[in-house]
Amino acid sequence: MSEPSTERPTGNAQIGVTGLAVMGRNLARNLARHGYRVALHNRSHERTESLVRDHGDEGTFIPSESLPDFVASLERPRAIIIMVKAGGPTDAVIDELTPLLEAGDIVIDCGNAHFADTRRREESLKEHGLHFVGSGVSGGEEGALNGPSIMPGGSTESYQKLGPIFESIAAEVDGTPCCVHVGPDGAGHFVKMVHNGIEYADMQLIAEAYDLLRSGLGASPAEIADIFREWNSGDLESFLIEITADVLAHTDAQTGQAFVDVVLDQAEQKGTGRWTVQSALDLGVPITGIAEATFARSLSGHAEQRKAAATTFAQPAGEGFASAPGEREQFVDDVRKALYASKVVAYAQGFDHIEAGSEEYGWHVDRGAMATIWRGGCIIRARFLNRIVEAYQTDPGLPSLLVAPYFADAVSDGLDSWRRVVVAAAQQGIPTPAFSSSLAYFDGLRRPRLPAALIQGLRDNFGAHTYQRVDKDGAFHTLWAAGLDEISA
Repeated sequence: MSEPSTERPTGNAQIGVTGLAVMGRNLARNLARHGYRVALHNRSHERTESLVRDHGDEGTFIPSESLPDFVASLERPRAIIIMVKAGGPTDAVIDELTPLLEAGDIVIDCGNAHFADTRRREESLKEHGLHFVGSGVSGGEEGALNGPSIMPGGSTESYQKLGPIFESIAAEVDGTPCCVHVGPDGAGHFVKMVHNGIEYADMQLIAEAYDLLRSGLGASPAEIADIFREWNSGDLESFLIEITADVLAHTDAQTGQAFVDVVLDQAEQKGTGRWTVQSALDLGVPITGIAEATFARSLSGHAEQRKAAATTFAQPAGEGFASAPGEREQFVDDVRKALYASKVVAYAQGFDHIEAGSEEYGWHVDRGAMATIWRGGCIIRARFLNRIVEAYQTDPGLPSLLVAPYFADAVSDGLDSWRRVVVAAAQQGIPTPAFSSSLAYFDGLRRPRLPAALIQGLRDNFGAHTYQRVDKDGAFHTLWAAGLDEISA
């Protein structure tokens, strides 16, 4: 192994990283591996020293113990990546950095920040002549090291410097880097937020498919792992399906049991799913699959309530979904088709959310470009993202991904299976909130007329909220307590 490169020439580093936990550390290594001179800083200098000690042969690292020295080690205009905990810690680093910087310098937050915070920070730093870039980075620690999907927002000027760097370290699919300038101010972190919301839905759907096969068919985790491996060779091919098979096939070394059976059944959430649902409510976008996935995690964490309910209510007796071999195979295929159809709904709702946010904040986000950069590096990478790219290339103004010919055919083909699975789950008492809500969303979307007309009538009756008619323009109110005459509002 060659000696670590720890030269300290002033103003020589091309990009800096402050915050060297796992993600920051791996991102810095990725940059160095691609030939960039990388300035390093961490509040605990030991982390900086350990990175250089363990990986200094991967490229040129320029470590600094103090933030002023770190800033001084960067060439102008400076580009500094912040990789610290979202919220207050990020603001603290920005506040400490700002007096040390000069007009034209670029501060990049590559953490999972709330897009509203990013918009605030961008506006604040602009007053100092600084560029602030909120950039989504997806792919976990492996992606950060070997090629993530990168979603930078911020100014066009900042991307002129950052674009070539980020595109060179990003994952690549068919010769195309999984990185694109998403849009101004908070656009990058908004899109990453929605990405994570889709990730919530995707994982919940996979978990429900597993539960259906386990509880409904009595299949073992190892058997279900084989089913998922087979699914991963077809239209469902994706990173999450692949690692689902790995997790289900794993045996716990201490007990000899299936690993999934020794893991506490309480799923955590770090905020992005909740942020996605809150944003969608503000924008009036129905992302029912993502919302139910988020609520399912919340329910899993209410252990005492679940324990009380489990002892109060009898568990469904259940005879399983299928006994004969042919019936069993049919049910497995039904679950596969229901999973695919529900997955399409989750992505369709996510892209609707991106479009609504883009319109609200004037970002002009290219939905096809987002599908393109999600094909590699990120957690939700999947074969069918190529189909999404094609759909938006054919019709950039597509009103819903569900009406694109390929997806319309795929959902129609799986519809009977989807209904059978949801009905069977309800009969057996197996909760499928994401499958069920996705089907209800599809049914509501395709209906030429919804019962919302009755809701409007009720609102007008008790609160004089008015309504519109199908046969003429204007707003109207019925005098419910005074002769039922209708008046213009």
